[in-house]
Amino acid sequence: MATLLGDAPATFERRNPVTGEVASTMPAASVRDAEAAAEAAAAAFPTWSALGPNARRGLLMKAAVALEARADAFVDAMMGEIGATEGWARFNLMLAAGMVREAAALTTQIAGEVIPSDKPGCVAMALREPVGVMLGIAPWNAPIILGVRAIAVPLACGNTVVLKASEQCPRTHALIVEAFAEAGLPDGAVTLVTNAPQDAGAVVGALIDHPAVRRINFTGSTAVGKIIAKRAAEHLKPVLLELGGKAPLIVLEDADLDEAVKAAAFGAFMNQGQICMSTERIIVVDAVADEFVARFKAKVATMPVGDPRAGTTPLGAVVDAKTVDHVQSLIADATAQGAVLVNGGAHDGVLMPAHVVDKVTPEMKLFRDESFGPVVGVIRARDEAHAIALANDTEYGLSASIFTRDIARGLRAAKQIQSGICHINGPTVHDEPQMPFGGTKASGYGRFGGKAGIDAFTELRWVTFETLPGHYPI
Repeated sequence: MATLLGDAPATFERRNPVTGEVASTMPAASVRDAEAAAEAAAAAFPTWSALGPNARRGLLMKAAVALEARADAFVDAMMGEIGATEGWARFNLMLAAGMVREAAALTTQIAGEVIPSDKPGCVAMALREPVGVMLGIAPWNAPIILGVRAIAVPLACGNTVVLKASEQCPRTHALIVEAFAEAGLPDGAVTLVTNAPQDAGAVVGALIDHPAVRRINFTGSTAVGKIIAKRAAEHLKPVLLELGGKAPLIVLEDADLDEAVKAAAFGAFMNQGQICMSTERIIVVDAVADEFVARFKAKVATMPVGDPRAGTTPLGAVVDAKTVDHVQSLIADATAQGAVLVNGGAHDGVLMPAHVVDKVTPEMKLFRDESFGPVVGVIRARDEAHAIALANDTEYGLSASIFTRDIARGLRAAKQIQSGICHINGPTVHDEPQMPFGGTKASGYGRFGGKAGIDAFTELRWVTFETLPGHYPI
């Protein structure tokens, strides 16, 4: 079975952001506990990596079933720890189970090739092999999806994994590891580390430094991603980083405005805008800007916020009061410089309504700073070329979207957008287990998902064997 680290004497509490009540009490791992988790994963690696692909596939399929069997527990944990709605929690679980099944399907696709050699009698092969212990660091905002993503394909490739849980949803992440344990993975194949917030730097640093850890994948903020990348670089350890975003949704003059409005509302406000792919900038050409804003205002007005425990509203809580303060500061800065508040309202604790701010310009913080909350800026562009220039005027490059009835035009524009993901006539928020997921620029590097995940979580080796006697110059 997989190892769940839980013998640390100290504990820490995570409180419900809506009620302030204790949502979970979890082990507060020390540096030594973290090192023990890495050592357990290293000890499990020879056994797990030696399993045949169909054996690994069978265990991963069982893990998907075990995850789904914990549906109610996941809903309770996500509601309590991060104020999620039931719908968001169940969507998380559905996609995460799909990710595990996709990982299971990949076990027989970890292929190599025979490469023609110039040396007579030499058979040369490129082989993909497991790397060793992977460190996966997952965030709180889509905790089941991103926790599972950090471990599923690495396991499918024959690696063992240490999952460093988020301090904001430790019980949710623990449920993932419990499901993999129930599926029958060897002891130590997945180990969990939960730590108090004040210990995060020391614990993560110790895990990165540990010689058994060979690679790291991290999903989270760009600021923390830079710290992790620097620390890993000291040991020449590869890192897969999926970081922040400031996703643009471009609306051209020939767009279907009703479709653009639906996609923009979903992309901007699903999970209260707390998704790395969230639509943060709606860039509309002048010819249709007034009409788009009028329709978008009407749509957003039908999306109230409420207590996620009641389950009667599309918007629930943001994760903490800092998010409310950050969003309010971005709105205040924009309106002070001439932007117009189209939708909004007062917040009730961490229950914050959807905010739409029109006539945002590149000089405003709302144009540049990731909000990670329920606010979106509307930027008006002169034409298509200006819209693309505005979309690229950001340090980030994760997801983007373009609305036009001319698909060829959309493809030409997509090629000019500097992002790892671009959707034509679809929302910026879109994820599927088999797709290559990741960004460019300050949104990180490397790709999760499908066969791209195999590249990230295996070592490519050149192996030869000779079939003729050797001839050497000396």
